[in-house]
Amino acid sequence: MPEPTAFRPGTGWSTGVGSMPGTDPREAVAVVTGEAPRLPHLPELPGRGPGADLVGRAAALLVDLHVDLQPSGWRLVDRPSGDERRARSFLAQDLDEMESACYGVVGPVKVQVCGPWTLAAALRLTRGEPVLSDPGAVRDLVASLTEGLLSHLSDLRGRMPGAELVLQLDEPSLPAVLAGGVLSSSGARAFRPVPTTTAEDVLRGTVEALRVPVVVHCCADRPPVGLLHRAGVHGLSLDVTVLPRDLGDGLGDELGVAVEAGVALLAGVVPAVRSSATAVSDPAGTVEPLRRLWHRLGLDPEGLRRVVVTPTCGMAGADPGHAVAALRLAAAAASQLADDPEG
Repeated sequence: MPEPTAFRPGTGWSTGVGSMPGTDPREAVAVVTGEAPRLPHLPELPGRGPGADLVGRAAALLVDLHVDLQPSGWRLVDRPSGDERRARSFLAQDLDEMESACYGVVGPVKVQVCGPWTLAAALRLTRGEPVLSDPGAVRDLVASLTEGLLSHLSDLRGRMPGAELVLQLDEPSLPAVLAGGVLSSSGARAFRPVPTTTAEDVLRGTVEALRVPVVVHCCADRPPVGLLHRAGVHGLSLDVTVLPRDLGDGLGDELGVAVEAGVALLAGVVPAVRSSATAVSDPAGTVEPLRRLWHRLGLDPEGLRRVVVTPTCGMAGADPGHAVAALRLAAAAASQLADDPEG
């Protein structure tokens, strides 16, 4: 298989982060393909319950590892469970609907999955502790997830032969993994921080094995941009609205270097949930934080034309009307940047 080309968004692109409200995959796919046609994404519907959540969905892709659901969360077990079968069924339903909507699509399509470090922090060993507590178990989990993702991508190519697949790894827990913020099952102690080099090596190995453009989504206020860039990711999906104004601790330098090196930015600027303090009808105002960020980084304003506009995070907690309005606003804001990057 040839090496992946870099992820080079066109002008005026928008997309969603992943999750959507509701329980009807056909309706969710119709919304996504209708409101974000330049970069549609496979919707995730956690509202359907266990198995449709971030961890259960990734667990459905594991090869030679099995899971069930306990009060403490998802746990590795010796044999397939009903919880695992339900997770696989949810994913199959979603893929059927996406295939129906996108079979003839020629162009990029984004799919999302829980990243290896967030999965290792959330998934439990049989004895109840996070997989993260056992380096050998982490290696087995990463290998199983990578093999499962290769099969998943192959399945998607058969279902959507004209699609240029982009894989998004969701890593909301990566900052906690690096900072020693993952707790034991009792909550009485925290596990030691994973060394930056180890986290980087795991992500680099995953990116290189998958042979498709890989975007990492991390909506923390201080995402590990430098680590992700060194790991070879092709895109960064960040919540621009929570980044510190001073871009301190090297964050500004890391982000500027990554963007100038060709790493795509998927900029979360549209509110993911409805709030009395936020509006979903002002494209120019919506992208203003992004323009300010670009100015602080000292980047060429022309580069804003190829920033992909997204909601700040997944929208599982939004009401359906807001989710539609948010994707519509993201598309309008992307067009605003394409037409007038300097504002």
